[in-house]
Amino acid sequence: MYPVQAKVGLAANFGELRPNHFHMGLDCRTDQQVNKKVFAAADGYVSRIKIEPFGFGRSISITHPNGLTTLYAHLNEFDPKTEAFLKAAQYEQKSWQISLPVPEGLIPVKKGDFIAFSGSTGGSMGPHVHFEVRDTKTDKVLNPLLMGFPIPDNIAPSILRLAIYDRRLSTYDQNPKIYSVKLVNGNYQTIPSTIPLPTDKVSFAITSYDHYTGSTNQNGIYEAGLFEDGNPECAFQLDSIGYDETRYLNAHIDYRTKANGGPYLQHLSKLPGNHSEIYFCNPGNGVITLHDSNAHKIEIRVYDTNGNERTLSFNIQKSKNISEVKEETGQLFLPNEVNIFETSNLLMYLPENALYDSFHFRFSEINTKPQPSYALHNPEVPVHEYFPVMIKPNEEFADTSKLVMRRYYGKKEDFKKAEYVNGWYRASFREFGNFQLIFDNTPPVIIPKGFYDGINASKLKSIRFSVTDNTEEIASFNAYLDGEWLRFSNDKAKDFIYIFDEKCLVGKHLLKIVVKDLAGNISEKSYQFTR
Repeated sequence: MYPVQAKVGLAANFGELRPNHFHMGLDCRTDQQVNKKVFAAADGYVSRIKIEPFGFGRSISITHPNGLTTLYAHLNEFDPKTEAFLKAAQYEQKSWQISLPVPEGLIPVKKGDFIAFSGSTGGSMGPHVHFEVRDTKTDKVLNPLLMGFPIPDNIAPSILRLAIYDRRLSTYDQNPKIYSVKLVNGNYQTIPSTIPLPTDKVSFAITSYDHYTGSTNQNGIYEAGLFEDGNPECAFQLDSIGYDETRYLNAHIDYRTKANGGPYLQHLSKLPGNHSEIYFCNPGNGVITLHDSNAHKIEIRVYDTNGNERTLSFNIQKSKNISEVKEETGQLFLPNEVNIFETSNLLMYLPENALYDSFHFRFSEINTKPQPSYALHNPEVPVHEYFPVMIKPNEEFADTSKLVMRRYYGKKEDFKKAEYVNGWYRASFREFGNFQLIFDNTPPVIIPKGFYDGINASKLKSIRFSVTDNTEEIASFNAYLDGEWLRFSNDKAKDFIYIFDEKCLVGKHLLKIVVKDLAGNISEKSYQFTR
């Protein structure tokens, strides 16, 4: 059943394209409001409760007797029994952020039972309920729209554009040729209808969206297949995806084009380092080799979960004069191999499954102060796994525990604690960019909001703090009321909030706040107040 007491509708579907991941469920509309009642979609028992500042925010998993588990995310308050169980565990573990298994039978539910109020917690950008169906044994996420979920759909997908790649080159060493398409008698054709190619090896990608009856949303497509002269060459289908596979989204799309502000382009070929299970290809993996100069008919067929279909048709023809391949500079990095780069002051290696396609790696040293920065290619090439970066500083540091490594590119930056290893400092990242060692002895800053030492807090409903740090990364926040740990929430990693409850009785109290950053710098503040 639809799990929300609201008008049935989807803001996003399974397999929709998102930064660094596929969307792994359905975003159920909640009439653009929070605190709508959320119900169990079927009989079962609450099996896990998870609280985190980003991601799912506040979520519940329900295990069902048919071998499936459903998940409900971005919630506000749970039903009273679940809320009480969660709160006791948070105080026992002295942690607001928690992933809590629930014993079978402790919180049983029937289909339609109230389990929580909807919200917009975690990584949500607006009110909705994220809903998933998983295989309980494997934890693989299944497409709920293949299970009779009550969403009417009689509208076929749309195809917006075609991209063609010269596969004598890596997809990261070129810009694809983009072609417009037009709808003719219910299906699509390219402009022009026959495309001359200055190469004998090509692959294709499309921009395509699905639509639902009564909605203008651009949702993700379910399936697309490539055919040459009527023969199937390669297809992908988004019926199930594991969380260990979801980052392969970066191999499924033309990542470089998207990173440069372009559209999503979904490959109709499987890149050599793409080890996801969504593709089904004949030998060649969707790369078409042209052995003659005849015209060959290409069809790309796109489907949604309800069987609605669109086809894009065009011809390709190898030109008489094939263009020369431009030689790239830089060290060639290859997928499915360990790739190592080193200088006297920097060492980096990429694990075997880090890359999806080959590319020519570029490096330079940037004269920044007090420590130099090292440009390791750029973020236009995606990396699947974390890779270690090791830097040898140009001077000795008296306190090696205070070093962090900064990765920056454009306006984006992130920081990791640097580990000392035989004269080098190491941290792991999952994006290329510019890397620099930073000595950090600046403690975080605790900022109370409407709260001060000596305040009479009798009329307050909550206590709120924000925390800032020069690295923007807070390792821990702990609050103690009269010496006992006190639960503060931290949704979206913004303010830390305590809502007054039975833990703070009438009388005088001492509140102590202790905050630590990535480098281990600690700030403490104490406040006396009356309740």
